[in-house]
Amino acid sequence: MFDPFRHFGGAVKRTRDAVFGQVSDLFDRRQLDDDLWDELEELLIRADVGVPTTEYIIESLKDRVRQERIKEGAVAREALKQVLTVILDAEGGYGAMDVPTGELTTILVVGVNGVGKTTSIAKLAKYLEDRGRGCLIAAADTFRAAAIDQMKIWGERAGVPVVSHQPGSDPGAVVYDAWQAAKARGADALIVDTAGRLHTKFNLMEELRKIYRVLGKQDPRAPQETLLVLDATTGQNALIQAREFQKAAGVTGLILAKIDGTAKGGAVFPIVRELKVPIYFLGTGEKIEDLEPFNPRAFVDALLQN
Repeated sequence: MFDPFRHFGGAVKRTRDAVFGQVSDLFDRRQLDDDLWDELEELLIRADVGVPTTEYIIESLKDRVRQERIKEGAVAREALKQVLTVILDAEGGYGAMDVPTGELTTILVVGVNGVGKTTSIAKLAKYLEDRGRGCLIAAADTFRAAAIDQMKIWGERAGVPVVSHQPGSDPGAVVYDAWQAAKARGADALIVDTAGRLHTKFNLMEELRKIYRVLGKQDPRAPQETLLVLDATTGQNALIQAREFQKAAGVTGLILAKIDGTAKGGAVFPIVRELKVPIYFLGTGEKIEDLEPFNPRAFVDALLQN
């Protein structure tokens, strides 16, 4: 039996303790009155759900309460869980990144500096390796020498080879060499790190487009996935970053890092609702094994555990 608390309980503890525990407690009341709705609105906004998504959640819940003639708080709490789960479901795409064996899947990873991109790449590589998928990492963030060195260190921890060039090299050349190496080795996945300068920089987005062109010449389907790493601790700023990268990179999935370190975990709801892009993984800790495939219902149950 799937135990949501075992999977996500510890990771969302700060968010639950700060806000969502109080949200759950609201529904211990006997009456579903205006005071409850007002307090629910205040708590969701405090959790960084944002005003538009908070209004959507409350109106959706009120509609269910009216249509289903719900009177008991416990039943309304379950209805809220269902509303939140539907938002995060992203049309069933969550946790569904497919990396088949026997063919090369290219996974481009984007995100601004400091969000946990390097560690997330290593965690993803380890996750795939543990499931029998041979991986190779391309250290294509060539603008920072530290980024290349960090990627090599994390690659060693994951037991995954890293293809790199000298700092300042052409990222497209790194990607080309890495793709050729991955193909020659019969790897199942090539994970490409990219520069993480501020998402407002025009040259960063141009660089991403060049990487797309290089990969497209090797395999018209590549990259099969473009994953955006977001730092859960940044709340609404993560949503701003997500909008910009979605415009430039055509994001197919999200890795939400540092979920264990924030009281602002509610930001996941507006991000998924607005972008309609699924969360594939949650970073649930600092160890290389701390990457969990996302499950909306388990996540919501852990947040609103009562």
